[in-house]
Amino acid sequence: MRIRKYKDNMDEQELELIASVSDALAHPVRLQLFRHIMHCNQNRETVCTGDLVEAFDYAQATISQHMKKLTASDLVQVQKKDRFSYYYANLGILMKYIDATKKFAVM
Repeated sequence: MRIRKYKDNMDEQELELIASVSDALAHPVRLQLFRHIMHCNQNRETVCTGDLVEAFDYAQATISQHMKKLTASDLVQVQKKDRFSYYYANLGILMKYIDATKKFAVM
């Protein structure tokens, strides 16, 4: 009997993307923050840390820690203006993540 070698249809970058984004979205607060940022961006509204503190009942330090995780995964991009950091949802990474997870499910 001959055993066939397993052929993976995914490259290392796609697997790392799935792991990174899944980790970033694995907390309900981060999901809420990301969704809020997407909604604000869609309405052409800027979003800074102060806006997130005002919109959610969390301390600034808590929001900053969650935003650090979202920005590390590239789901959220940061633009600094003066002493403020403005957040923008990176829908390109989100779409790559969705495509990679679809590919992950198919053998």
